Amino acid sequence: MEAAPFASASRPGSLGSSSSSCIFRSSSSSLLLLRNKVSLRNHSARTKYSRNFSVRASSSGDSVVTLLDYGAGNVRSVRNAIRHLGFDIKDVQTPEDILNANRLIFPGVGAFAPAMEVLNKTGMAEALCSYIEKDRPFLGICLGLQLLFESSEENGPVKGLGLIPGTVGRFDSSNGFRVPHIGWNALQVTMDSDILDEVGNHHVYFVHSYRAMPSDDNKEWISSTCNYGGKFIASIRRGNVHAVQFHPEKSGDVGLSVLRRFLYPKSNMAKKTGEGKASKLAKRVIACLDVRANDKGDLVVTKGDQYDVREQTEDNEVRNLGKPVDLARQYYKDGADEVSFLNITGFRDFPLGDLPMLQVLRYTSENVFVPLTVGGGIRDFTDSNGRHYSSLEVASEYFRSGADKISIGSDAVYTAEEYLRTGVKTGKSSLEQISRVYGNQAVVVSIDPRRVYVKNPNDVQFKTIKVSSLGPKGEEYAWYQCTVNGGREGRPIGAYELAKAVEELGAGEILLNCIDCDGQGKGFDIDLIKLISDAVSIPVIASSGAGTVDHFSEVFARTNASAALAAGIFHRKEVPIQSVKEHLLKENIEVRI
Repeated sequence: MEAAPFASASRPGSLGSSSSSCIFRSSSSSLLLLRNKVSLRNHSARTKYSRNFSVRASSSGDSVVTLLDYGAGNVRSVRNAIRHLGFDIKDVQTPEDILNANRLIFPGVGAFAPAMEVLNKTGMAEALCSYIEKDRPFLGICLGLQLLFESSEENGPVKGLGLIPGTVGRFDSSNGFRVPHIGWNALQVTMDSDILDEVGNHHVYFVHSYRAMPSDDNKEWISSTCNYGGKFIASIRRGNVHAVQFHPEKSGDVGLSVLRRFLYPKSNMAKKTGEGKASKLAKRVIACLDVRANDKGDLVVTKGDQYDVREQTEDNEVRNLGKPVDLARQYYKDGADEVSFLNITGFRDFPLGDLPMLQVLRYTSENVFVPLTVGGGIRDFTDSNGRHYSSLEVASEYFRSGADKISIGSDAVYTAEEYLRTGVKTGKSSLEQISRVYGNQAVVVSIDPRRVYVKNPNDVQFKTIKVSSLGPKGEEYAWYQCTVNGGREGRPIGAYELAKAVEELGAGEILLNCIDCDGQGKGFDIDLIKLISDAVSIPVIASSGAGTVDHFSEVFARTNASAALAAGIFHRKEVPIQSVKEHLLKENIEVRI
């Protein structure tokens, strides 16, 4: 049905002069510099890429989508999805490009305040309001929905575009719900919105810490809601104006149907997605690809046995389990909820010179429409020419190449140690910088602990647990020592202390490995995962040790893990992803099908 005639909540004319629009100036300045600063022209091995990776099409014709990319986060997947559906892309360079668009997609990524400052400084905020008020075809995604509201509490209050009544607020974690809201959740469709016709009872992918709430003032806008500690607005529709809080470009075939119906609004499409059974936030099954160069220099997927990736043969070659892009595409088809790439030699090499890994992301994101995480070597560094790169610039290159989340390992350990020693958040660490600009939902901290048994919990200063299986000398207690450099070096900090610290410093998710269980196929370390998932309010991904489908149901039944990750059993086809999900369904554990 058609919505009521368009009426904005407030006029945007005063936005540019608002003091709140100047909040976060340093972060916004970083955003404005990221595109040009991360050119890497000084690196001898670097191939020069243009600032925008899209093919520019002419501005006329029905096959062109105008894309507003203000320079933060991963919009490559949106670009790839648009091209996958048969459209060319024209990037917004000036406010006039917005006003002249036939159809406009705004895939907002990152934090509210720096996004609004960029829009205001470039004159695009006023152009956006004018375009939308004229009921022109518009689709906002994630932050592209939130910015339509009057204001946000994120690093604020900060004024938004003021087109929809309401304030964007943070999820409440005090009631036991983990923040950020990350994963596949169900929609409750409340209005005929056209673009949601194929969603039905399927899950779609969310990743955010802030949300807009339904009210009497904005109820005529709402086309669907989602339940996570209470109802929040999942999508809006008024006339030709649409916006969604979830990420259609990361929601598999269901998400592609949303984009397809926006781009082809007048066509009679048969439903392609079938019936689903989504009712709440699903537990995630993640495929992990440990990537490194073999002795011949080829980039391969490998798998360690307690972090040893070499075959126990005379040649002692790196274990080769396949090509990264091919495996990632297969896992997407098999139903993986996310794909995680870990560059396990990233601590040795300069990240921005690691061109093969960037290419892996670019090629993978062309056909894999679920979230991609990349880790390994995210840190500040100076290259051989004396050029310094901040971790923010490093992260930006990965985001622009197709990553949705960045995983930080060793660098987060050093940062947490310093924070616990001084009690001071410097704001200069890779964890803090990336979280501040892109939002904490974009930052995963990977923890690599090793179990250390003790006879008495008072023997160490770190958090200990009473273990479910006694140690080699009959010890009843253990603490988990964090390691760096691929598990090669132990550090004077426990996994419990690290997890609590990185949450305070801005991590949005924890990837919890266990060196003792890695490659053993005997199950996840339930003691460790329960310890950490009970200690923090951010999502925890269980990793290391999966060998059977029962190990997945066990970790979800006995801990508060939000997701479970596996590698070797998927690579070797010992346990298919679909078998894991079918088993979880039989155990009444909600998963995406």
